[in-house]
Amino acid sequence: MKVAKIYIVLLTALIGLTGCSRVDDFHDDPNRPKSVDAENILPGIEVNAFSTIKAEAALASRQLTYINGVNAQQYYNWQRGSFGVYDNIKQVEKMVEEANKKGGKEYIALARFFKSYYFISLTETFGDIPYSEAINTANFYPKYDDQKSIYKNVLNELALANTELSNLNTPIRGDIIYNGDLLKWRKLINSYRLRILMDLSKKADDPDLNVKQTFANIINNPAQNPVMESSNDSGALPFYNLVNNRYPFFNSNDLQTAYYMEQSFVDKLRTSKDPRLFKMAEKKTSTVGTSPSDPFSFYDGLYGSGDLGQNSTKASNGLASRINPRYFNDPINEPSLLMGYAELQFVLAEAAVRGWINANANTYYLNAINASMTFYKISPTDVAVYLAQPTINLQPGKEIEQIMDQKHTALFFNTGWQIFYDQRRTGFPHFNTDGPGILNNGKIPKRWMYPSSEINNNNTNLNNAITKQYPAGDNINETMWLIK
Repeated sequence: MKVAKIYIVLLTALIGLTGCSRVDDFHDDPNRPKSVDAENILPGIEVNAFSTIKAEAALASRQLTYINGVNAQQYYNWQRGSFGVYDNIKQVEKMVEEANKKGGKEYIALARFFKSYYFISLTETFGDIPYSEAINTANFYPKYDDQKSIYKNVLNELALANTELSNLNTPIRGDIIYNGDLLKWRKLINSYRLRILMDLSKKADDPDLNVKQTFANIINNPAQNPVMESSNDSGALPFYNLVNNRYPFFNSNDLQTAYYMEQSFVDKLRTSKDPRLFKMAEKKTSTVGTSPSDPFSFYDGLYGSGDLGQNSTKASNGLASRINPRYFNDPINEPSLLMGYAELQFVLAEAAVRGWINANANTYYLNAINASMTFYKISPTDVAVYLAQPTINLQPGKEIEQIMDQKHTALFFNTGWQIFYDQRRTGFPHFNTDGPGILNNGKIPKRWMYPSSEINNNNTNLNNAITKQYPAGDNINETMWLIK
């Protein structure tokens, strides 16, 4: 079965994604087939959506540091983003087109999920974006939709996707994530709905969105809205030791030589004696400050906002830990997560703390930690020792901070920008900006500026969107509706 899955991915790579930067720029390529079954398009879409191992996100989220130059993500000096994700949406539309020819309802339902996922990633990045007119190839100047309407429509699309899949009983051919299992897809879609609702926590009292009640309705009706029940349900893209199917940083010289653990991240794991540190980091080469009786003393990091020269010197003196060599030596490693079971449990813990559901927040929180430990293959004995510490349980008044700190650890070098967006929403965990290397006047950016392609190709609609949202203009420090 693995070989069959890999073959499908390789086939899709040959027929797959276009290289355009805008949805309306699609042209036929005489060297590619004009008609491909939906089941052959699906694997490429899945690979793109589930590829969430992002070094730049780990740098911005104070999990890793970089020493081969001043990194914009690490020092918060980013500028313009990209609308390249619209190319992925266009590919999803192609799958819908082919599915409609043969009545492939399962692909149409999955398309609702993938388009929702991609549109959310875009609006989280910029704010208002083209949505309702974005995939109309006859419209070269799509209008920008406001974030509220995008989230409202996405939640409706996800609910519909779940309902449509519930009415089917035919396995999904070509599926490399769940091997065609309709129930597992429904669990992922509904879990993702809960993530999106939690992303709207600052809008929880908006009567048009009905966030809290919708969240509770999903949890209180598992037959209609199943969610992930174990790590086996996680939305995960596995890797194989075959060409084009290996871990994305396998044999990466840059990862091997330039990426070190971030100091505040290591300090957090050292203080709590978290055994996941040993899976994430390599021992520093210097024995200065180490003690044979304390295995955690052999690990340290580089300060994310620190001076590049000082960080490089510390690294060259062997006083900082590189990322664990398995990340560049092991062709398989752990899978890439679009959304994992541990994340869902953290979302449920936060919902319980906020009073959205009637449940024990600490139970969900400990479930999340256990799931993360399992993901990193920590021994049950070490997990038990870690959880036995009284400081690990949720403390009154500090629940959200603790949940986010643990989520920060669980989502290490995985699940894309989710933990950065959670920090933007909650203020936790604390990302240091007090070092001498920091840029952007010591501020953590809230968004990316719109791509230059929109200035050239859709300027009027772009300017209208900027004026409507951001008083100071298209600025990385402006606050989008989602987090006001």
